[in-house]
Amino acid sequence: MSLISCGRTLVAGEAGGELLSAELGLSFWGGVDPRTGIVIDQHHPLCNRSLAGRVLAIPSGRGSCSGSGVLLELILNGHAPAAIVISEREEILTLGAMVAEVVFDRSIPVLRVDREVFARIGEYQYARVAGSSLQLLHEPPAENGQPIPAQHGSSEDTTIHLDPIDQAFLSGEHGKAAQVAMRLLLRMAAVQEAEAFMDVSQVHVDGCIYTGPASLRFAEMLVAWGARVRVPTTLNAISVDKRRWRAQGVADDLGRPASALAGAYHAMGAEPSFTCAPYLLETAPKFGEQVGWAESNAVVYANSVIGARTMKYPDYLDICIALTGRAPLAGCHLDAGRRATLALNVEMPRDTDDSFWPLLGYCCGSVCGTEIPLIRGLETSAAEPDALKAFGAAFATVAAAPMFHIAGITPEADGQSPERQVRIELSALQQAWEALNTAASPEIGLVSLGNPHFSLGEFAHLAALVRGRTKAADVAIVVTCGRAVFEGAAQAGHVAEAEAFGVQFVNDTCWCMLGEPVIPPAVRTLMTNSGKYAHYAPGLVGRGVRFGSMAACVEAACSGRAQLEPPAWLI
Repeated sequence: MSLISCGRTLVAGEAGGELLSAELGLSFWGGVDPRTGIVIDQHHPLCNRSLAGRVLAIPSGRGSCSGSGVLLELILNGHAPAAIVISEREEILTLGAMVAEVVFDRSIPVLRVDREVFARIGEYQYARVAGSSLQLLHEPPAENGQPIPAQHGSSEDTTIHLDPIDQAFLSGEHGKAAQVAMRLLLRMAAVQEAEAFMDVSQVHVDGCIYTGPASLRFAEMLVAWGARVRVPTTLNAISVDKRRWRAQGVADDLGRPASALAGAYHAMGAEPSFTCAPYLLETAPKFGEQVGWAESNAVVYANSVIGARTMKYPDYLDICIALTGRAPLAGCHLDAGRRATLALNVEMPRDTDDSFWPLLGYCCGSVCGTEIPLIRGLETSAAEPDALKAFGAAFATVAAAPMFHIAGITPEADGQSPERQVRIELSALQQAWEALNTAASPEIGLVSLGNPHFSLGEFAHLAALVRGRTKAADVAIVVTCGRAVFEGAAQAGHVAEAEAFGVQFVNDTCWCMLGEPVIPPAVRTLMTNSGKYAHYAPGLVGRGVRFGSMAACVEAACSGRAQLEPPAWLI
């Protein structure tokens, strides 16, 4: 027996194959190898499984906005899933398939089905997608079997209102690059059920991260088509330190294309800010400002902590917004799209250190999925921006939601009253600690700090922790940071104090893009204070991880050993 149902076509097409399903969303960036299609996220139930040629069924994407770039690489190199079936709102993977179709004339179908249908997918071993139809089977489909009814229709078909400027972009009056950008924006507007477009004041582009040859091909095509940004545009951290990658020993086959990709976006008029923490720049948006940001932690911080308004824009849609200055009026751009639908009640432990915030962010993100949460119980914590930065980065790593509210702390928390409630117990924080500490050995060879990029406050904190101390000779300690913050820290004297201890600094890129030789080949275990990097590092660089506070990281740099036990506040 088979089950046939209909869903909503996000990207049209027809495909079938072995079914690979999970009840947990998957971040393609940091979770899937863009060269092979093998799942590398060691925290995911599909870890070590190949997506190539299979029908992938997951509730949604999650985590990094660069997942669209990874899917595009897989589609163009032949290691993509045959089709993707989802049950929740999903834009990152959908956009990757759209870019493949619109720009490269290759794609895979993406279908959204009801939650009730998705709940039964695990009962089956094979699936076929045809337009809006899904067939689930226990046995491989016969080659000459009865075709399932297919309802084809592009998600570009929409009744969205177009202003004269939108029509001008679409007709090609402003050049081919802007025309292609508007086509992609129109497709995404239909997915988001937007009724119109809106102006944005600035854009932060995440698509400058080098995911493989396709990412460079896309950017260079835009440049060849005369692409120029129409609003102020900053660039995310790229895949190498653009000024020093050769001196750092980075191989040409990464350094050259990654640097060329950054150069292509700069040629379009984007500012070479090269930071994953654009909220630390002087150009950071103000409360209520409508912007078009990508980079998962930046989106969450902008929406939640600043109160600016942006969707969690996928890579490649970000530059489309920059080329037009237009974005779909939907989701977090609207009051209704910013409301909390889930309350997370936290009992804050006493005498916590700064590892509390990424641990809690990891817990909250794991629970909420696509829902925007209101977090209660932290009203007296006096959370500083760096704490919220660490919380938001870990939250965005495992959640699909574009923002959070924290009662008494974030600017839009007042008046939020979701009915559904979940309690975050101390045991959940303990489980997060165990999940992020994947190395059994206490011996470490590298301390990695700055994911997201270091702030000036973190520079000052580190300088105070290392003052008058001596680092172990066989332990490297490396900080990644943006150029602007690094210059400010140098003027304040923090860089000199850290370098006296033995800290090395890397600009332009961050830990999610770094590998050997910046990570010494002999290092088997690293330590970090980043919940985001503790999650991604085992899959990205094949190292065990110890996680802890910044003070614990400095202690480990001095002794060469990490403390295996959780901090006292967590016991």
